[in-house]
Amino acid sequence: MKTIFITGASRGFGKLWLEAFLKRGDNVAATSRTIEAYKDLVSQYSKQFLPLQLDITDKKAVTEAVNKAHKHFGSLDVVINNAGYGLFGAIEEAGEQETKDIFEANVFGTLWVTQAALPIFREQKSGHIIQLSSVLGVWTLPTLGIYNATKFAVEGLSEALASEVAEFGIKVTIIEPNGYTTDFGGASAVQSEAIPAYNNVKSALGDTEGLLPEDYGKPEATVPAILKLIDSPEPPLRLFLGKLGYTKTKRVYAEKLATWESWEDVAVAAHG
Repeated sequence: MKTIFITGASRGFGKLWLEAFLKRGDNVAATSRTIEAYKDLVSQYSKQFLPLQLDITDKKAVTEAVNKAHKHFGSLDVVINNAGYGLFGAIEEAGEQETKDIFEANVFGTLWVTQAALPIFREQKSGHIIQLSSVLGVWTLPTLGIYNATKFAVEGLSEALASEVAEFGIKVTIIEPNGYTTDFGGASAVQSEAIPAYNNVKSALGDTEGLLPEDYGKPEATVPAILKLIDSPEPPLRLFLGKLGYTKTKRVYAEKLATWESWEDVAVAAHG
């Protein structure tokens, strides 16, 4: 049995994983901006389940929530930073406030939860931090550039973190799903104000690898992978979810290496 703290678990991946954890007997503290979505689970799993209303951009409230979960269950084994959302629009279209807001949620929210958990994990010399990134934290798609930027930030933060906390017995895993049939592009998403000049780019998106109908996975198929991940004594630093990530990443990185190699003489000369 594990004690798990998960953010943004009122729908999508988070809700599926939360239900799977509870069903197999784990203790779970789950956060959401509103806890109304957890009513059915509270009545069914009252002793195992602690719902917490939380705005993950509020650092003080985040620390209080993590500590409350730890005190409530008397232990903490896994923290899953699942909360976040997408911003759709070309880079030029991205508004100032909506750009700041998505960084507050996707990057700073992840950071605040991580920082709140680390003292607990360091003291007990164990713990597993799971960061929900995306294949779009590894490579990009047009009109998702700001979202890309937040997930690239999560990747960098988490990779450095893994090196910093390894001596304390703390594990870090970055999850990188491809597209799934969740509401990522629906109610949970933000759309930037359109500039007509980018209409051609947007109209071609339906034919883009990563966004084709066959590229979308079934969310419920991720459950066994997550259970295996949190039960692993040596979890990986990175884990793709879905069939697209590994294949496309191999090609994208081969192209990057080829470019770097073709300019290597220029790079070496610039060393001085």
